[in-house]
Amino acid sequence: MAWLEEVFGIKYTDVNQFLVKIGTNLLMCIVILIVGFWLAKVISRALRKILRKSNTDEGLVTFATSFISMVLKILVVVTAISQLGIEMTSFVALLGAAGLAIGMAFSGTLSNFAGGIMILVLKPFRVGDIIFTQGEKGIVKEIQIFNTYLYTTDNKVIILPNGPVANGNIINFTKADTRRVDWLFSIAYGDEFEKAKTLLEQFIKEDARILSDPESFIGIQLLANSSVNITVQVWVQTDDVNPVFFEMNERVYNEFEKAGLHFPYPQMDVHIKPNGNV
Repeated sequence: MAWLEEVFGIKYTDVNQFLVKIGTNLLMCIVILIVGFWLAKVISRALRKILRKSNTDEGLVTFATSFISMVLKILVVVTAISQLGIEMTSFVALLGAAGLAIGMAFSGTLSNFAGGIMILVLKPFRVGDIIFTQGEKGIVKEIQIFNTYLYTTDNKVIILPNGPVANGNIINFTKADTRRVDWLFSIAYGDEFEKAKTLLEQFIKEDARILSDPESFIGIQLLANSSVNITVQVWVQTDDVNPVFFEMNERVYNEFEKAGLHFPYPQMDVHIKPNGNV
């Protein structure tokens, strides 16, 4: 290796020491990345368990754990880069100079982060609530730092960015303890409304899930072309909305005709004049 010193003026021992140092730093960098990412995962899981044991809101649990995981991974990467001998002061200065451009490029991401904080602070919904927002309806499963995860009734996963969700319209179907259930039943002209009303009052009284306060309402909504439309409104606990709605429909279908009440069909009266014109 004497030619190295003759040609480049570099001693073999210096080259050997340099390669050993680079190899050692590179190996340490890889170890830091592997161990650091593993520790970040362990710490995030431990934090999730601690928060859940303390009965912390589930939305805050998912948000905090995903945020801590991201911060820890960034610290691991910065530490690994430092191990390679790269001057982090210059690196940070470079990041600061590019900060404005990066901020503009990721303005949507920052908006989603801010939206996640707004959701956790204002609490328009929580994990487990059924909501309708951004044209989608589902059960809230996770509120992460950038996105909210909804599961539909047929188990599809909808991922919504937090920014538009926090700033848009939100319908929360489960936030209130009670909800009103509405029906529209039709009987034929000539049927007795009082008989239909009596039957409906009986059905309501026999269903223990229907609340007595607020009081139920039964009335004629519209005298339509082919039917008398009856509106029925009752109040139930939020969890009972669907069972009460569907079971009432089934009972009306099975028992109205037995009571002499008829479900009308669209019909048209045709009058024929003596001269044959319609």
